[in-house]
Amino acid sequence: MNFMIAAHSDVGIKKNTNQDSLLIKVAQTNLGRVCLCVVCDGMGGLAKGELASATVIKTFESWFESSFPAMLDRGFDPDELKLEWDNIVLEQNQKLSSYAARQGTRMGTTIVALLIIGNDYYIMNVGDSRAYMLTDQLYLLTKDQTVVQYQLDMGMISWEEAQVHPQRNVLLQCVGASEVVTPDFYGGKVYPGTVFALCSDGFRHVLTPEEIFERFSPNVLADERAMKENAVYLIELNKQRRETDNISVALIKTCQGD
Repeated sequence: MNFMIAAHSDVGIKKNTNQDSLLIKVAQTNLGRVCLCVVCDGMGGLAKGELASATVIKTFESWFESSFPAMLDRGFDPDELKLEWDNIVLEQNQKLSSYAARQGTRMGTTIVALLIIGNDYYIMNVGDSRAYMLTDQLYLLTKDQTVVQYQLDMGMISWEEAQVHPQRNVLLQCVGASEVVTPDFYGGKVYPGTVFALCSDGFRHVLTPEEIFERFSPNVLADERAMKENAVYLIELNKQRRETDNISVALIKTCQGD
């Protein structure tokens, strides 16, 4: 599998710093080309959220460059991947919470991570950053770990109420600010001509699923220039609609090849 990639991140119209961080890495391996994408949305006073998200991104980058090749040498095992990503979350949660306690503050970050290897994809999610897949339509691959999503699942509120709920950004857990963090894992098959979009929550609050599909559908994203231009377009549209959060999106399109 080959990949076309693009990403864009913007501080937005209100905040002084961009606390989102993202990573896209592609490598040639004994199982063909693989792609890792991670988006983190940090939270905390001053630069603490920026530090939290950047720290987790650096940890995933280090894992991809050192631990992941060793895993492939042993023979790729999805259960081992889940264990290693679980360990990253556990270690980073302890590290960030300890640092925040010493500083007398709180800090944390969401994580949505995607690994494409062979004809399979694997996703881990903590918080409310999201992963989408676009083929013939837009598919949401992750479930927000938020109070509002829980209330929606329990039938306490309607979908329409959830979109404008005043607590829609309240997380059930995040890395660095929760005593216990339990990531969600997802997976499935992937074929050439599929688009994956990973984003922070600021990207999708004021956009409709139809608008995202219109700009990110596989037929529209013919090359990396189109991917970048459409990512920028939707982020600027967010800002025109007065989205106040940081706004980030990463795109991966799979292509035929080894």
